[in-house]
Amino acid sequence: MSDIYDLIVIGGGVNGAGVARDAAGRGAKVLLLEKGDLASGTSSKSTKLVHGGLRYLEYYEFALVREALGERDVLWSIAPHIVHPMRFVLPVTAEMRSKWMLRAGLFLYDHIGGHGGLKKTRSISLKKHRAGVALERRYKHAFEYSDGWVDDARLVVLNAMDAAEMGADIRPRTEVTSARRESDLWVVETSAGTFKARALVNAAGPAADDIAKVAGEKPAYGIRRVRGSHIVVPKLFDHDCAYILQQPDTRICFAIPWEGDFTLVGTTDADHKGSLDEVEASDEEVRYLLDAVNRYFEHDVTQADVVHTYAGVRALVDLGEGRPEAATRGYRLALSDEDEGAPLLGIYGGKITSYRHVAEEAVDKLAKRLKVLQGEHWTGKTPLPGGDFDKEAQHHLIDVLAEEYPFLSERDVLRIGRAYGTRAVDWLGEAKSWDDLGRNFGAGLSEAEVTYLREKEWAVTAEDILWRRTKQGMHMSEAEQAALAEYLGS
Repeated sequence: MSDIYDLIVIGGGVNGAGVARDAAGRGAKVLLLEKGDLASGTSSKSTKLVHGGLRYLEYYEFALVREALGERDVLWSIAPHIVHPMRFVLPVTAEMRSKWMLRAGLFLYDHIGGHGGLKKTRSISLKKHRAGVALERRYKHAFEYSDGWVDDARLVVLNAMDAAEMGADIRPRTEVTSARRESDLWVVETSAGTFKARALVNAAGPAADDIAKVAGEKPAYGIRRVRGSHIVVPKLFDHDCAYILQQPDTRICFAIPWEGDFTLVGTTDADHKGSLDEVEASDEEVRYLLDAVNRYFEHDVTQADVVHTYAGVRALVDLGEGRPEAATRGYRLALSDEDEGAPLLGIYGGKITSYRHVAEEAVDKLAKRLKVLQGEHWTGKTPLPGGDFDKEAQHHLIDVLAEEYPFLSERDVLRIGRAYGTRAVDWLGEAKSWDDLGRNFGAGLSEAEVTYLREKEWAVTAEDILWRRTKQGMHMSEAEQAALAEYLGS
């Protein structure tokens, strides 16, 4: 029976990787299957935030916000290299939510759950605050509050790495073509062969209903596919705060410092009817986001300023809400009945901030049916790979890297430290110069780093490396990117 897995997880996004990590750590033999690269879908196309979701308070999603705020603090503690506190500036405007309403909401946000040492909300004068310099003069007052930023794609990869280090079999680029019950097992046909398991987890995100049908099951919940699009423009401000900008349609958009030279603007909420393999920001969404920032910033941006766009499809539980932004960001777990044979657990909905809790609850449900799953909750206490240092000590880690590798620029040290944490030394090794790291592909991306990503993080193509494992695609020329692709044979 050694060729039989305890658990097959379908979906290499954040929920699937989280389940694989949790289950492997509780003693299960786990196989994770993903038809593309890890985090190649929604989980690398987010707004890069771990947050409670301030605007969800308007929809009375108090339990969701409380849970997410608690998880925000947990993620900061277990992944302090890829999760960072950030201050957000919310300008007050008479045409939209009143000042007292915003203050009441932020007071609740500060106290409903999750503390973790983040600074509380304060009222600021935009005439005196650094964030006011870039805004139109008509904005006089704002609130400043705390939330978190995350490297979303690396969050997925690090969960998969931890799972693999505990024995899980991680197989990107392995598409599931069918799944069926045979006696007390699941038999899963894939592009790479047939696998068997005692239980199956459907963590396919926006494709969860499709995978349920592949398994011959009726989806337990309807999925509302909502597209969130983003644009990247040259940086609009010279400080490390982000902005949360109210819009006339009651939605909000974020303007976030990104990759040193840029500002990330997002997101939209649009029902997505097309293919999940071809998800792009529409012209209308790009115009919406340009209008959103131009309502606030002193210097307007145009289509010509947009240097990059991306879009992802959120899998929201369809409860019949009207506007896409009103659809719940909560999740539902559906476990098949015992009399149906080998268990199937479906994960419907959710948000990146709550993935760890979702995975924990999913494994708890499966533990009632799989005796091999033992042990207490552990994922909220154990650091992700590279995160084994105190969350307050990131600056110390950066300083140590700068001292050990003086040939790295300040920018290189910051990028590498924030991506790999203590695992940076696994590929920097005893290098004394850039030459010791092999070929330089551009923007500080070395052959040693590329080799590490291929050998340890399942990277195969230039896209995997430039847009998910790193964001160096924003800093490399087309010729440099093409040279990397040629080197990789992709």
